Amino acid sequence: MADQQGTELQMPDPAELSKSMAEIAERSQRILTDWLSKNCADPSQAAPSDPLNIGNTFFELFSQMMADPGKMVQAQMSLWQDHMALWQNTASRMMGQETESLVKPNRDDRRFKDEAWEDNEVFNYIKQSYLLTSRWIEQSVHDTDGLDAKTKEKVEFYTRQFMSALSPTNFAMTNPEVIRQTIESRGENLINGLKNILIDLERGKGSLRISQTDYSAFVIGENIATTPGKVIFRNEMMELIQYTPATDTVVKRPLLFVPAWINKFYIVDLRAKNSWVKWAVDQGHTVFMISWVNPDETLAQKSFEDYVVDGTMKAVDIVEQATGEKEINAVGYCIGGTLLAATIAYAAAKGDDRIKSGTFLTTMLDFSEPGELGVFIDEATISFLEGKMAERGYLEGSEMATTFNMLRENDLIWSFVVNNYLLGNDPFPFDLLYWNSDSTRMPYAMHSFYLRNFYLENNLVKPGVITLADEPIDLGKVKVPTYFLAAREDHIAPWKSTYMGTQLFTGPIHFTLAASGHIAGVINPPASNKYCYWFTDKKPPADPEEWLAHAKQKDGSWWPDWDAWAKKQSGKAQVPAREPGGGKIKPIADAPGPYASIRI
Repeated sequence: MADQQGTELQMPDPAELSKSMAEIAERSQRILTDWLSKNCADPSQAAPSDPLNIGNTFFELFSQMMADPGKMVQAQMSLWQDHMALWQNTASRMMGQETESLVKPNRDDRRFKDEAWEDNEVFNYIKQSYLLTSRWIEQSVHDTDGLDAKTKEKVEFYTRQFMSALSPTNFAMTNPEVIRQTIESRGENLINGLKNILIDLERGKGSLRISQTDYSAFVIGENIATTPGKVIFRNEMMELIQYTPATDTVVKRPLLFVPAWINKFYIVDLRAKNSWVKWAVDQGHTVFMISWVNPDETLAQKSFEDYVVDGTMKAVDIVEQATGEKEINAVGYCIGGTLLAATIAYAAAKGDDRIKSGTFLTTMLDFSEPGELGVFIDEATISFLEGKMAERGYLEGSEMATTFNMLRENDLIWSFVVNNYLLGNDPFPFDLLYWNSDSTRMPYAMHSFYLRNFYLENNLVKPGVITLADEPIDLGKVKVPTYFLAAREDHIAPWKSTYMGTQLFTGPIHFTLAASGHIAGVINPPASNKYCYWFTDKKPPADPEEWLAHAKQKDGSWWPDWDAWAKKQSGKAQVPAREPGGGKIKPIADAPGPYASIRI
């Protein structure tokens, strides 16, 4: 009898439950009122119901499906047969027979890691039923004929999003881990989950901004972005940081790093043990870092041209003044690399040859095959975004972050829904995800130009089509040595797309392929002994698969390979270490500087 009482479900304390629910109701009412006042004050300004033109895309899909009813019937019969086989499989297992699963999650699918998904017959059935159905739907969409490549890519992407949202792991009553936690905590996890939802709604000012980490665990300049240095210049567009040397002598040619303007620069300076900045300084490079401003409506008309003239080119001027050197090496990361390529081409058009080498980390220059990001690029979507940006003066960084998160929706969206809202856990402190959430706005004029000229029209590869400060640019006239790094599992800049950039320049080109993805493939310090990379010493052929077939594989980080290449470009000359402020430019603030610390 005592054992039976010990297993009874104990309900939460009524008084505490009532207090929590009252607090939740009050906060919910306040959030809803604020959201309605901001978004529904003028019904005539309501956003279109389908800004991404998804409805028309799926209408075309269904039209093509209905054009071949026999194929639909055959597909439905196949699904029915699979589910009948699953019923028989499950029934046999419940009668004590050993059976093999008809379908299993992909090896990198972490949604079903809880043992109950395999050991419990009911949950195992739910899992397999979901996998069979989702794969059938996705395959049916993929096999539909008559769709152009753009439409097919779009329907496949949004079908995957839909099926990921319907996963049984995302619902309290079909997730064994959530059920177990609810029983053990007497429902406290669900109350905590409601509180976490409210926190995220408040943080998003009425829109749900899912927390990916404990934001209170990090302070920029204290336990993240801590490499010593000084801000030596500031204008409307950027701050320029010069880092404190760690060696007695340094490479004569200084190094300028151009980060992406969508996130903060400190992805390459997270912590001392994985900081590319600190490592490069330790190798004897004088490192300068652009820290882009987080623009507001006052910078709405800042253009891509301004990012070149008042951003990268101005940084080159300041590096020259700070060091006295007329030759520099430059590194660009992601779209920072796209900007760097445009900058070098612009400098070449003007006869300015101070940038003597360019390194492009996971950078697309030819946008003809942009990967899944291309799903979001068409005339209707860009026009909608331009309308929003014209009204506000910028694109919210959180909106761009959501786009990137959708490329890995199960890892970057739904895993946090389950952890934060269903299990009621607080997000785990993780520096990378703190950086990932620290997104920046994009000025209206610049972002419109970027989307149209790069993604939509692919004008960067067309000689003379893009003009910057009255100078038509041509990547074919870039003759400086270049180093390309791609990441084999990159979902933002697919490696074969970044590889196409090697065919655009006319100088010596070195291409390296790192294992892992857009971030982990780049931020891979030698001390971690992780991953590998592929390289050759020969000129990259036009076909990336041909390059890979002849590439050599080497374990560990690509960083030393790049360091040897960069120093080869710089020559053997060494000079005494350069302290920030030792030249003509005096420091104005400690690194990482005010621009990096502004969150939105």
